[in-house]
Amino acid sequence: MIGKLKGLIDSFGDDFVILDVQGVGYVVQCSSRTLQKLPRVGEACALAIETQVREDAIRLFGFLTNGERDWFRLLQSVQGVGSKVALAILGVLPPDQLTSAIGMQDKAAVARAPGVGPKLAARIVAELKDKAPAFGTVDPMAAKLAGEAEAKDTPRAVQDAISALVNLGYGRPQAASAVAASVKALGESAEASALIRRGLKELAQ
Repeated sequence: MIGKLKGLIDSFGDDFVILDVQGVGYVVQCSSRTLQKLPRVGEACALAIETQVREDAIRLFGFLTNGERDWFRLLQSVQGVGSKVALAILGVLPPDQLTSAIGMQDKAAVARAPGVGPKLAARIVAELKDKAPAFGTVDPMAAKLAGEAEAKDTPRAVQDAISALVNLGYGRPQAASAVAASVKALGESAEASALIRRGLKELAQ
């Protein structure tokens, strides 16, 4: 089984890269996010590899980190999630955001991936919620904000910023995570308008 490949980028396809390893071209399927972060043609690249052997084919899946590969494996433990859907999810949610989304039961974030409907997203977060902490940490502030409507100890600016993002169409877990990150960057005394602007930037990443 192949666990890692290191070579030169030969060419790109819609959902794969051909990696030249000492004259042998390996077709490696990757998420859209991974493909965007790979070096240019002719440059060196190393990928963590997941090898899947089927009766009619051997397929290679490539990842920039072992953590991303671990999530790829874990996602497929959920009924209805195959390699294509797992890559689609990792294409919209990098490992740290996926950990947070599942830890905070943010079905809407998972459902952003192509081919993932509300029911499948709900099944994914429900079945993996106890396993997510092993793959990273969930921001305590984000988890706290996501689970409360109006807490007395939460600054009004923070509450207003979350409400504004929710009114713009974002789910509360997404809004809470973005505002929590904004508070860390700008400080607890930041005004709501600044938290909203920063939060929108966080959500756009």
